[in-house]
Amino acid sequence: MRVGLIGQARRVWAPRGVKIEQAVEYAYEWVYLNLTVNGLEGRIIWDWTENMKAASIAPVVRSWAEQGVEILVWDRAPGHRGAAYEEVPVKRIEQPPYSPQLNPAERIFEYLRERIEGRVYGGLAAKQAAVEAELQRLAADPERVKSLAGWDWIRESLEALPS
Repeated sequence: MRVGLIGQARRVWAPRGVKIEQAVEYAYEWVYLNLTVNGLEGRIIWDWTENMKAASIAPVVRSWAEQGVEILVWDRAPGHRGAAYEEVPVKRIEQPPYSPQLNPAERIFEYLRERIEGRVYGGLAAKQAAVEAELQRLAADPERVKSLAGWDWIRESLEALPS
């Protein structure tokens, strides 16, 4: 997930007929949140990279393997394939094109966007800290993670995978 300073106006409640104005940042600065989620156990692990190139993401995935991650569900983005992953001991399940709803991590990204967008942070470090705080809260609440990413069809699909 790209976390940057090109903000998004979010929906807010207001009396009928009242015009709402939201301040939105607009600067070309960002970092990337790499996240893996286990919807069965309610566990999330994340790390940050400066870009989405395979050379940057592969070391993150290696560290996740050391933390017990065995399988990743990924789209077919260029940064998710290539020679950098040959030595990575994590199995990858590639989703069909244009189907983010199949990736459990996308539900966490949606949750994070609801919590962080619609505010002016003043800088990338402040916005990244806000995301980090939300991730910490989410990591401390496995039941919430399960409700977001542990849908029945996801759970059944993961349980059906060969060992």
